[in-house]
Amino acid sequence: MAALAAKGLPPILARILASRGLSPDDLESFLDPALSRLADATSLPGVSDAVNAIIEFVASRRKIVVFGDYDADGVCATAILVRTIRTLGGVADAFIPERFTEGYGMTDASLSRLLAEHPDMALVVTVDNGITAPREVEALRARGIAVVVTDHHLPGPELPVPDALVNPRVASSPGCENLCGAGVAFFLAAALAKEAKARGIHDGGKFSGPLLVLAGLATVADLMSLTGQNRIIVTQALAVFRSCAPVGLRELFEHAARRVAPLVSRDFGFLLAPRINAAGRMDTARKAYELLMTDDRETARNLAVEVEGFNASRKTEEQRMKDSVDEQVKSYEGLSAVVARGEDWHSGVAGIVAARVMERAHLPVAVVVGDHGSARAPDGYNVHDALTASSDALVRFGGHAAAGGFTIQPGRYDDFKRLFSEACAAQRAAAPDAAAIEFDGWLEPTDLTLGLCDELSRFEPFGEGNPEPVFGIQNVAFSDIRPMGTDGRHVSFTFADKSIPRAVWWNHGADADELRKHASARFDLLFTLQKSDFGMEGPVPELRLVAVRPH
Repeated sequence: MAALAAKGLPPILARILASRGLSPDDLESFLDPALSRLADATSLPGVSDAVNAIIEFVASRRKIVVFGDYDADGVCATAILVRTIRTLGGVADAFIPERFTEGYGMTDASLSRLLAEHPDMALVVTVDNGITAPREVEALRARGIAVVVTDHHLPGPELPVPDALVNPRVASSPGCENLCGAGVAFFLAAALAKEAKARGIHDGGKFSGPLLVLAGLATVADLMSLTGQNRIIVTQALAVFRSCAPVGLRELFEHAARRVAPLVSRDFGFLLAPRINAAGRMDTARKAYELLMTDDRETARNLAVEVEGFNASRKTEEQRMKDSVDEQVKSYEGLSAVVARGEDWHSGVAGIVAARVMERAHLPVAVVVGDHGSARAPDGYNVHDALTASSDALVRFGGHAAAGGFTIQPGRYDDFKRLFSEACAAQRAAAPDAAAIEFDGWLEPTDLTLGLCDELSRFEPFGEGNPEPVFGIQNVAFSDIRPMGTDGRHVSFTFADKSIPRAVWWNHGADADELRKHASARFDLLFTLQKSDFGMEGPVPELRLVAVRPH
């Protein structure tokens, strides 16, 4: 910490960075994640092979199909490569599987439709999928169709054998280990553009701005660690959003936010990503893809309204399903995992409901619709390992430590519930205490200033691998507690000590009455510190509460 403070950092900031393992040597690159620090695309293993495989089809204008996925990462990755290939003069179409009838990635159903819709395709490039599809890749190649696999998911027991393979989970260069599917596509696009210019196929005109925005959005949406190359991608994507984002994405942001302040990572994670995901969850991801591809403002406005409607439907269904889970489970006490099932639930919302329940239960959660399910787990657990231990009752599964998807064998739900719960119980010894919340230190009311807000903004973008600093303040008394928002979902606080800024506790409006009963008590708070335009009086500090406990 002393070494960092010697670099001119305020003690509070030096303490935070030191606790996160940053050394003075890391400081410059952390505080200045400039594009000039972005790695050469060909340093990522497999990219050069992929470029050599793809560029011949671009030059000869033989049809290329980009095989994507229906979540925000997959849709953004698809748009990145299709935009790139078309800009370089190639012929490219997109194929996105249907969540409800075809499932994730290359399946028999999705391949059947792919072949029917694109009988003239010469090359398939996967994005955000393909690493667990060796049989399907071989089936395409047996038909004389070239295949390039780009992905970032964990490989299965057998690797596919395509014409080229790029996956940082298989082989990576330093700083690229945590690229998402769109991040991999962005690196490949940069290398393709460079090769096309070298061969005289493209004039070298820059078109990377929209691609950078899409890669940054997807990185946050897919909960990738915002360190290394990801920190650069997201920082620069936020910086150029208003000038470079695809017109459809700008229209969607206007619907979601309607403000002019600079964007932060929260805007990608909580405003844009859920709306892009909602299209694939509630209807078809093709609408979100079209939104990212159009250059016509009127078309973009209409598609943004449609996608916004999907998001509203998603919210309604999410609440219904959460209420149903609560009815089934009753209490989390004594459980090693939460497993719930509904025949009439919406499978497209299962993952997000699992995440919401996990936040409350601090346990792994599996939400099953029919025989298809999604699982989420907090730090200290590993979903992929738990599903592996449950595989005797599963048809197929995939995912990583924090999240996964699976299909249960007919009639084996009870077996799955038992196996999954037992696996999570075995992992529990490694899980952190759910009641304990790590934070970055106690502050005094005099510390809560706009100046500290500005200093903390230097740590942006926040997210996985670089969490937003959480502080505490002790022994405070409330002067007013009231629900806020049209439906009372949130709660705001003012304090007896008027030097403490207003506080907001998002999604805790239901706790307002209980807190009022103890309004005369003293409390300790954990919070993040934000700038707010509340009250139209210009920027003011605001506490966004994380926890409220008796002093």
